[in-house]
Amino acid sequence: MKREILISATTRETRVAILEDDVLVEFMVDSPDNERLVGDVYVGRVEAVLPGIQAAFIDIGTEKAGFLHASDVLSDEDEDDDEGGNGGGGGGGGGGGRRSNLPPIQEVIQKGEKVLVQVTKEPISTKGPRVTTQISLPGRFLVYLPYSNHIGVSRKIEDREERSRLRKLAKEILPEDSGGLIIRTVGEELTRETFQRELKTLLKTWKDIQKKEKGARGPTLLHREAKLTSGVIRDLFSEKVDSLTIDNRDVHREVKDYLDRVAPDLIQRVRLYEDPTPLFDKFGVEEAIREAFQRKVNLPSGGYIIIEPTEALVSIDVNTGRYTGKKDPEKTILRTNLDAAREVARQLRLRDVGGIIVVDFIDMESKGNQDRVIQELRTYLNRDRARTRAFEVSDLGLVEMTRQRVRPSLYQKITDPCIHCGGSGRVFTPETVIRRIERAIRRAGVENGRKPLTIRVHPEVALYVLETEPDFLRRLKGAHGVELDIRDDPLMRQDEFRLLEAPADTDVTSRYAIG
Repeated sequence: MKREILISATTRETRVAILEDDVLVEFMVDSPDNERLVGDVYVGRVEAVLPGIQAAFIDIGTEKAGFLHASDVLSDEDEDDDEGGNGGGGGGGGGGGRRSNLPPIQEVIQKGEKVLVQVTKEPISTKGPRVTTQISLPGRFLVYLPYSNHIGVSRKIEDREERSRLRKLAKEILPEDSGGLIIRTVGEELTRETFQRELKTLLKTWKDIQKKEKGARGPTLLHREAKLTSGVIRDLFSEKVDSLTIDNRDVHREVKDYLDRVAPDLIQRVRLYEDPTPLFDKFGVEEAIREAFQRKVNLPSGGYIIIEPTEALVSIDVNTGRYTGKKDPEKTILRTNLDAAREVARQLRLRDVGGIIVVDFIDMESKGNQDRVIQELRTYLNRDRARTRAFEVSDLGLVEMTRQRVRPSLYQKITDPCIHCGGSGRVFTPETVIRRIERAIRRAGVENGRKPLTIRVHPEVALYVLETEPDFLRRLKGAHGVELDIRDDPLMRQDEFRLLEAPADTDVTSRYAIG
């Protein structure tokens, strides 16, 4: 599989696109208005301890207090944890269970206490950042765990002899009682010299954090995780990536300087893009980004999926669309569902959707075909860096799954709720607006002493009245005895109207427009 990374950077924004076989599968953006918190280490103060939910709120100096669950105070790292590169060893995944053998949180943490924490989840919607006391400091090859005592090896390193060699090497080099390590996937075939050099850097970082902690009084940022470009190069750029293209000369130089120290063999894969055509336009990324905000996504077979994010979960519906096959309906459905399984996995990565996802595939009679679709979905989900879990087809024909949620989705991050529709994505039809006006005029006829009223509406509503109900004003005047005039106003929303009372055009909409 061909893998490419594109980095487009300006003074105000950095955007990263990851392509697999020339198709956009991941998109990340960093700007001063959207600073990333995951991986940052703070010294905070316990604001409140809530035994009822076994959690505490930690003031770390951000707008909303950090949420610390008991499992994130006391949890141990998984022996063979994978990567740990997001910074933070606790929590963070959708659908993860709680251990019931934890001591009550009020016994291990008290209000007003100073505590060292690391952010594992960005603030999402109304929730503040999620934090853990299990600090982890990621490098390119290693993740240092100062409060742990074991050696973990990435699950993606499958060779038994290599796993054993790396574990033995770590035990030989890691100073006694100085913490634990996770060896990352890119650390396969790691040499002793490289191991020692990176471990020395990570230990120094931890000592700097401890030194700053001693002098910190209130909530203070002690260590900031690598920015987007640095994190991508550290975590993603490896022998498995065919090329890294950068359109900014300064960033290009910084990346080459970093690789010269840690992975000189990769420098030849880095190139500076100097074509006058914008980088993302050249590779078709801009169009793919726009499609990531559409509800409807077309499939190669002619079918399509509809993606609907809600507060509780994300629902995905699969439809055959114009693809009807030739003879066998079961084959038609299977092909559409297989296409949908691949596209669902890609869209979840691209949109960075987390939490609970429910996919309504087209009903299949064959259990074998159901298994094929589930296997296809899981195969493509395995390419995802976030932890995912897909369950079998339910009795209702639905596939329920979870995806690790670390930060707001792309949709949440760079869009705001529509001020016209309140975030629903829908507005009242012109006919509905007219019926609301009709009810308001009825109230006005009873209460306002029959003073003349001017109705202001969006041009679409005024056109609807002219073409569909030309007798609207005459009918209302006859029924309620109110002199009426209607005027269009292009500055108004389609589902909005105003009632202005003569002689001073006083706005009386709120008095009469109840529903």
